[in-house]
Amino acid sequence: MKSEAPAGAQIPADTEVPAVAEDGTALVGTADGTAFSAEEVSRITDDIIAAIKTIYDPEIPVDIYELGLIYKVDLEEDRTVKIDMTLTAPGCPVAGEMPVWVDNAVRSVEGISDVEVAMVFDPPWDPSRMSEEAQVALNWW
Repeated sequence: MKSEAPAGAQIPADTEVPAVAEDGTALVGTADGTAFSAEEVSRITDDIIAAIKTIYDPEIPVDIYELGLIYKVDLEEDRTVKIDMTLTAPGCPVAGEMPVWVDNAVRSVEGISDVEVAMVFDPPWDPSRMSEEAQVALNWW
């Protein structure tokens, strides 16, 4: 794979130019040969969200994605997914189990090599993090 700028383009020496596959598809994360196409990143992202949306807080009839409990999802070049998540309250009865549920769900996504779930409480969760879908489901207007 070779990255080339369009004819006549001036690219500063310190600018990274994305690699392009032979078919012209832009690739992401080409260090050590683990490149992703934009389509694959989109598919993996959609599949990760779908997997997370299968997990429900046992006390609230809304999935944890719509509740706003997922703070960050990073797809690394080595295909590791790193997730920062929280709970509605630090004393949640499933505090030890929910990260394992998230790990297991995301690990089932095709193309993922590893999953790391970190529990964070800063910033603390509050109802403003819920999606409109969650607010409607809970009648929180």
